[in-house]
Amino acid sequence: MTEPETLTFGAGPDVPNHNWPLMLYRGVLSGGAGEAIRQLESNGWGGAWTNGVYPFTHYHSNAHEVLAVVAGTARLRFGGEQGEEVRVEAGDVAVLPAGTGHQRVDASADFSVVGAYPTGQHDWDLHRPDQEDAPVSRDRVREVPRPAADPVYGPDGPLLALWPAA
Repeated sequence: MTEPETLTFGAGPDVPNHNWPLMLYRGVLSGGAGEAIRQLESNGWGGAWTNGVYPFTHYHSNAHEVLAVVAGTARLRFGGEQGEEVRVEAGDVAVLPAGTGHQRVDASADFSVVGAYPTGQHDWDLHRPDQEDAPVSRDRVREVPRPAADPVYGPDGPLLALWPAA
C-alpha cells in the first residue's frame, strides 16, 4: 500500500477548507478512465465524470471529492489562492475533503481526470470565492460525513485514520 502525501489548509479568506488533510497518492493508478471509474466505484465512490479541473478556485461544501489523473500532467492549486501548487501526472490521485479549494493553474493538452464522490454525496454543489456564503459553507463542510472507505484502497486504506470520525 502506498502511503499518501498529506496537505492541510486552514480556513482561507476565499475558501473554507477543512480540518482533515487533502490526501495525495502518487502513481497508484494505471489504465484509463474506465479502469479508474471501476476502482473508485468498487470502493464506494461514484457519480463519476471524466474531464479536466476548472481554471478558477472553487470548492464543494456538501461533498468530498476524489480526482484521479488518468492522462497528462497539470499544476493544481489546492487550499485556495493562498494554498499550495502541486504538480500531478497520470496515475496520481487527490482526495479532497469537503470545502477544499482547488483549481487548475496549467495543464498539458491531454490532461484528464476522473472525479467521483462518496456514496450519498453525488449531488454536490459548487461554490466560488466571490459568493457571499462562506460562513454557511464553513459550517456545512464540517457536517459532511466521513466516507466509509478510502477511494484507492477501500475500507482498510489510510483515509479512515487520517480523517477521524466526529
